[in-house]
Amino acid sequence: MASPRPPRASDAAAAIPLTGARVLIVEARFYDDIADELLAGARAAVAAAGATADIVTVPGALEIPAAIVVALDDAEAAGTPYDAVVALGCVVRGETYHFEIVAGESSRALMDLSVARKLALGNGILTVETDEQAWVRARVSDGNKGGGAVEAAFAVLRLKRRAG
Repeated sequence: MASPRPPRASDAAAAIPLTGARVLIVEARFYDDIADELLAGARAAVAAAGATADIVTVPGALEIPAAIVVALDDAEAAGTPYDAVVALGCVVRGETYHFEIVAGESSRALMDLSVARKLALGNGILTVETDEQAWVRARVSDGNKGGGAVEAAFAVLRLKRRAG
């Protein structure tokens, strides 16, 4: 199985510190145990960067993009905007077409938000065939996709800060 390229120490953007960055994590709780593991990985990655996170919980992946918009607008109005956003959840293929709708539409909405609002956004919504695949990806000691979603958001945040 192929594995992702780890960040290189020589990556210029990786040197930009994120201490004090505010992160919004929106998690879908449809699969509670998997959500717990994704969140554990995300929290560890946020803490390792010296950042802080607020967590918003929604029932499923389709509610994540709307919750992000509400929380972003609320934080902006309060004068405490977020620097990065992370979406966490899991969609397991079932016997109906519902999987394609939830997986595709949640991903599309996140991409639209990221581009339209120039968000540093990490998409940690797992789209898998089986519970076993979800666990391999979610488990902090294995795939750690919760932590990976935070790192993806932080990579874009560093680019924004370097450009800004």
